[in-house]
Amino acid sequence: MLSNQEQLKYSRQIMLDKVGTKGQLALRNAKVLILGVGGLGNPASLYLAAAGVGTLYIADGDNIEISNLPRQILFSEADINENKADTAAEKLQQQFPDTTIEAIDEMLDIELCDYYLPQVDLVLDCSDNIQTRYLINQACVQHKVPLIVGAATGFDGQQLTIDPRDETSACYHCLFPVAEKPPANNCQTVGIIGPVLAMIAGMQSLQAIKLLTDNEVQINQLNLLDGLANKWQQFNMKKQSNCTVCGNTSADNT
Repeated sequence: MLSNQEQLKYSRQIMLDKVGTKGQLALRNAKVLILGVGGLGNPASLYLAAAGVGTLYIADGDNIEISNLPRQILFSEADINENKADTAAEKLQQQFPDTTIEAIDEMLDIELCDYYLPQVDLVLDCSDNIQTRYLINQACVQHKVPLIVGAATGFDGQQLTIDPRDETSACYHCLFPVAEKPPANNCQTVGIIGPVLAMIAGMQSLQAIKLLTDNEVQINQLNLLDGLANKWQQFNMKKQSNCTVCGNTSADNT
């Protein structure tokens, strides 16, 4: 049962028919891994902790730099050179004492994925490089853990929800097969405007809350944001039977 304090604190969520007391309890019991505590991971972790998610694991091996501050809103100049995950965890824990925050102050590898993924209900991919995306996509497919992907550069962003528990769900590799020369575009090479990251992180957080409260979440749909034109576009995608991660050949390649 929710305490009186919890009922008051989360009253605006509980009054929603699609959440209610049952949904709020589900959020309290949920465990979520956020991979990357940069421009996406900062607002996403704030939104999920504020919504009452019971346990957050936040993973990042990078240290805070001054160029991060315009968009990584948890950090200040006093935090420069400190680890992102450790610093974010400390600040989140202070602001949201109801949520258990665990920092993973290193980059996730296969071994860490195999340890943490069986413990969580879903993963938010807030990373900023293609190799990490392929890694967490394959690990989530293997462990059948839902994955909510976000990415942004310049004024543009994208969001995709993958649910390996559904046999019809495409994965990240279906959409972007491994290339010999993967694209190098990221915030460091192209640039980024902060509010675009906030919009994509907000979409990731919304999908996470819907999934955790047993509401319908759209899979096989790539959501693209054009921040300059103020437009969203949706593109349908299909699971690829020859995908080496989630397709019929996956058993021989994982």
